Amino acid sequence: MTETVTTKSAPKRPEVVANGTGPSRTDAPGGTVATGRTTIADVVVSKIAGIATREIEGVHALGGGAARAVGMLRERIPGSRTNLSQGVSVEVGEKQAAVDIELVAEYGVSIADLAAAIRGNVIAAVERMTGLEVTEVNITVSDVHLEGDDEDEDAGEAPAERRVQ
Repeated sequence: MTETVTTKSAPKRPEVVANGTGPSRTDAPGGTVATGRTTIADVVVSKIAGIATREIEGVHALGGGAARAVGMLRERIPGSRTNLSQGVSVEVGEKQAAVDIELVAEYGVSIADLAAAIRGNVIAAVERMTGLEVTEVNITVSDVHLEGDDEDEDAGEAPAERRVQ
């Protein structure tokens, strides 16, 4: 009598290819393997990184001065949404991503600790949600926010004299 042993290999983690640059294999229902493609747009990685950055205490805003000014104008338009990828740029390859973040830090926060916390959170979020390997997270602190520096406080000043009639 012959004994037959059947072994089932453990399912492999699906391979994700950004921007649709090649086929990937994934486990399909029923234990069969199907070919297909998973495409992840750059803007998706950028939004994930932006949200992960905003989750860290000590980040006042994302983007440089001009980007924040445009963002404030955009937010005042009825029905508009906050640009979650503002201040974030990414380069996405087949299996890796690099992230650049520009931000304004709160005064009194250790910038070195803030940068380390941002890097950890961004890498964890992007790798967990996309399967891409994050090779680097470059952070530029363009300004420090002081309490009382908000533009909203200027609303109490008298309006400027009209020059055009």
